[in-house]
Amino acid sequence: MTPQDEPIALYIHWPFCLAKCPYCDFNSHVRERIDQTRFAAALRRELAWEAARLGRRPLASIFFGGGTPSLMAPETVADLIADAIGFFPPLPDVEITLEANPTSVEAGRFRAYRQAGVNRVSLGVQSLDATDLARLGRQHSVAQAMAALDLARENFPRLSFDLIYARPGQTLPAWRTELRAALSGAADHLSLYQLTIEPGTAYEGMHRRGELTLPDDDTAAGLYDATAEEAARFGLLPYEVSNYAASGAESRHNLAYWRYRDYAGIGPGAHGRVTIDGALLATRRHRAPEPWAARVEADGHGTTHQDPVSPQDRAREMLLMGLRLTEGIDPTRFAARTGIQLATAIDADILARAIDADYLISTPNRLAATAEGRKRLDALLAALVN
Repeated sequence: MTPQDEPIALYIHWPFCLAKCPYCDFNSHVRERIDQTRFAAALRRELAWEAARLGRRPLASIFFGGGTPSLMAPETVADLIADAIGFFPPLPDVEITLEANPTSVEAGRFRAYRQAGVNRVSLGVQSLDATDLARLGRQHSVAQAMAALDLARENFPRLSFDLIYARPGQTLPAWRTELRAALSGAADHLSLYQLTIEPGTAYEGMHRRGELTLPDDDTAAGLYDATAEEAARFGLLPYEVSNYAASGAESRHNLAYWRYRDYAGIGPGAHGRVTIDGALLATRRHRAPEPWAARVEADGHGTTHQDPVSPQDRAREMLLMGLRLTEGIDPTRFAARTGIQLATAIDADILARAIDADYLISTPNRLAATAEGRKRLDALLAALVN
């Protein structure tokens, strides 16, 4: 099966938020008023343009990301889903995820999103500590987060939630308590994010001025280890560096990224990797919402970059993504996708040392990082990838 015959994943970006979180460097924008009609029409038009050139490939997943997609009108979500499954024949178990923030107003839309076709929701809980929620700039309370988890469980067959760890002053006992509270209400899927200082964020300025101090590496590692222990109590196992799921509840959409399959991205700032006429193309849309919409209205799409991905870059990207997965990389598929043998894409001496240190496992059918290796993955990949 060629990449153009394989199912495709579709990412739809809604760039607007109620407020800009101080730690966030995502492509998100705050507006006093959102022209829902204009942006809905632009998304639908760009989707139609993308579908026309991709052809009728099977559709494995749709992911509404942001920004805050739960600020989208449910009618827009319904129209985009209907368009997508009209353009691309959906798999019988097509996964349709919408990211949501657990404010009471957005949670009240859950029933409408379910009726629109969403079958999986990803809640940006981030913390169940009131002080930390305020410090993180979140717009919801602990009570709203727990209520949203309950409401999501009632409305959607699948539920994921996000938590941020390594927050200022965070302690291991408090983190375990927080994890148990969240997992007891939503034990399907957990996405974990370590708080880091990103350029251009409010936190960067605070950190530079000494107003914000993050836990040291040992403390952060202890919090990370505790996450796996607590998740396992509820039947969630790590299938990726920062993601834990019950059996069968893994994010199929995100697996498309990590397994280096084709995915199309539409909306402001969206990225894609799509195979057209046998060539893998890296695509990117204009980041700013209004200029993106103007481009779509004029040309049918807001693409700013579309570049062929060389075999060497394909190999590098597939290694960077695939070694995040517990399952690792299949050498046969690696060669088919990149045109390069796995053994020639990695540093043999570093590989041997990493295997001796129990950071990597290498067999004829699999190259994978161990649990200890995944903790050191950034450093390991920097040394390993040619």
